[in-house]
Amino acid sequence: MAVVVEMPKLTDTMEEGVVVRWTKKVGEKVEPGDVLAEIETDKATMEYEAVDRGVLLKTLVTEGSGVAPGTPIAIIGAAGEDVSAMPIGGSSAPGAPAAVVRVVVTPPAAITPGRVAASPIARRMAGEAGLAIANVTGTGPGGRVIKRDIERHAPAPLLQAATATSSEDIVEPLSQMRKAIARRMAEAKPGVPHFYLRREIDAEPLYVLRQQVNLDYAGAKVSYNDFVVRAVALALRSVPAMNATFGGDRIVRYGRVDVGVAVALPEGLVTPVVRAADGKALLALARETRELAERARAKKLRPEEMQGSTFTVSNLGMFGIDDFAAIINPPEAGILAVGAVTQKAVVRNDVVVPGRTLTLTLSCDHRAVDGAIGAAFLAAVADLLEHPTRLVI
Repeated sequence: MAVVVEMPKLTDTMEEGVVVRWTKKVGEKVEPGDVLAEIETDKATMEYEAVDRGVLLKTLVTEGSGVAPGTPIAIIGAAGEDVSAMPIGGSSAPGAPAAVVRVVVTPPAAITPGRVAASPIARRMAGEAGLAIANVTGTGPGGRVIKRDIERHAPAPLLQAATATSSEDIVEPLSQMRKAIARRMAEAKPGVPHFYLRREIDAEPLYVLRQQVNLDYAGAKVSYNDFVVRAVALALRSVPAMNATFGGDRIVRYGRVDVGVAVALPEGLVTPVVRAADGKALLALARETRELAERARAKKLRPEEMQGSTFTVSNLGMFGIDDFAAIINPPEAGILAVGAVTQKAVVRNDVVVPGRTLTLTLSCDHRAVDGAIGAAFLAAVADLLEHPTRLVI
């Protein structure tokens, strides 16, 4: 009996999935565990596996098309089975019963050989520059080759010649990730009443200790952000009212401390989660955060690794940004924006001396958090960072 394969809801915020590539062709056998397709969601590109045996009789969605979860995308059945009268709307017709194929989501693997996924502008630029697009590593969703990849690989004179002949506007469809970011930020900013608290701290002790830790521990690679995440986790324990969410007619105060760490990707932003961050030692936290970030950039995070944070840290210091205000990641009550450690003149004991500072900006949801709570939390984070030896004990 033939079965209908439906687009699954692979993440909690997924409203649409894009079939990046069918890995099985019509007429090919399908075994349990075989990857049917690569699906781009709002957070990553994932493999879509079947658990039933049969033949791929029909695909109902073309590559590059986006559909909502629950939409039929393919039919699997016995070889030669007639599915012309089979329903694809989710209900069975008389004499042609259908079921939904069970699927398992796995971390995305490297794209297998086949037709190179590329945007139209990337294909045109590659052709004009005489560049074999198959030799270009794509950094777009699902390894898709996009404009900047061609600009990086093509010889400058050829690229200039290729781009100089084009004056039309370039329109690139939004990726699922960018759509999700746009939707969630539009919901957060007008829907969540933000207020902001800013504090500049003395970062000289942090600067000295970080250098010492990375020198003393072979193989250690502790960033400023690791110290911040550790400080945030401990501060959420000491000021639990900040570790909360607004729930309409209630405020939920989380019993866990799961800190999201924003990671910038070429096409957007993902936020892998460090679970039970308050119970992790600095070096262990640094190692886990680094591994999560590396897998985020490789698009190998599992959906559950990007969901369920209770508070988020966003750091743009590595891009030379001194300070900024971040938009809250719903349903959390706050997000901490971290700037760069900056060398500047400071006043110590009424004397101007060389020093280093770090600016922290806390965004709060005023429905769940008042100014005094936010101030107490930010003071706790600042105190830990100004006395960073407490973070390595």
